This record gives sequence, structure tokens and C-alpha cells, in this order.
Amino acid sequence: MINQFIKGRVYIFIDAENVFYTQKTLGWRISYQKLMLYFKKECGEDIKCFVYKGVDEFNADQRKFLDMLEINGYILRTKSIKKIRSKGGKTEWKGNLDIELAFEMDDTKDKYDTAILLSGDSDFSVPIDRIKKAGKRIIVMSTRGHISKELLERAKYIDFRKLKQEISKNIKI
Repeated sequence: MINQFIKGRVYIFIDAENVFYTQKTLGWRISYQKLMLYFKKECGEDIKCFVYKGVDEFNADQRKFLDMLEINGYILRTKSIKKIRSKGGKTEWKGNLDIELAFEMDDTKDKYDTAILLSGDSDFSVPIDRIKKAGKRIIVMSTRGHISKELLERAKYIDFRKLKQEISKNIKI
């Protein structure tokens, strides 16, 4: 499906936290193994696929998830999450890597012809503008309720719902 929008070398940038919350809206989970197979089928074997994820170093299940990503060919970009106490005394976990993702998209733009961003955050509108100005193609993958109008205005949009048969964790291929 996306191969019709691809040109040349492809780099894929995955905002793992955004994808996590997108799955809650979808009501089904994305299989990262199937997702990688899908990208290789659609974009060719010579892709680079980066995952940006805040990490709790004491979480064994998360470590298994990260190991699975590496085994399947993903390039991990991580940083430790921080505990932050809000004004109301509530503890929140912070581990956002949006700025790192944006910089890497821009810094590596000479190495790809098409960028695929798995996120819907409006924060990525400026890096998308910079990448498009350099003559690159941009595809954004997300779903309704998680995709900002700024990204819809700037990039080719693919809704995960259209790919459910190919990337869902619960459907056998």
C-alpha cells in the first residue's frame, strides 16, 4: 500500500510512546515483528528503522520488548525515564524523545529520499517542513484522534486501521 508513495532510500522514525497510546484508541496491538516485515515488503530490505523510547531500567518486561525490537532489526534510541512530582503531589513519569527524533530526522535527511514518521504529534511539523524543503518525501502513520491537523496538512497520511490485516498482533498471516 505505501510503496506507491515511496521514492528511493527509506528511513523510518517511530515515536514509541505515541504508538503505544494510538494502540489504545485502535483497540488492537501492533506487532512490531509484522510491522518490520511490512516495511521491508513495501520499502525494500535496505531500510533504517529507528524507535525512540523512554526506558525504565528496572522494568524486565520493557527490557524484553527492547530486545525483541533489536532482534527484529530496529535501531533503538532510548533514554531513562524520570519521576517528576507535579504541583498536586502526583508522580508522573517523563521520557519523551520527540526532540531527539526531530533532530535525527533532520540530521540524516541526506541519507534518505523518503521518511516515514509513526507519530501524530504536531511537534513534528517544523522538522517535516525542513525535510520537505530539502526535497524529501514524508509519510505519516497514525490514526484518527492521534494525528494533528498540522501533520495532515504537511504529509501523506496513512491510517493504521488500513494496515490492520498486515500488522495486527492478533491476526495471523
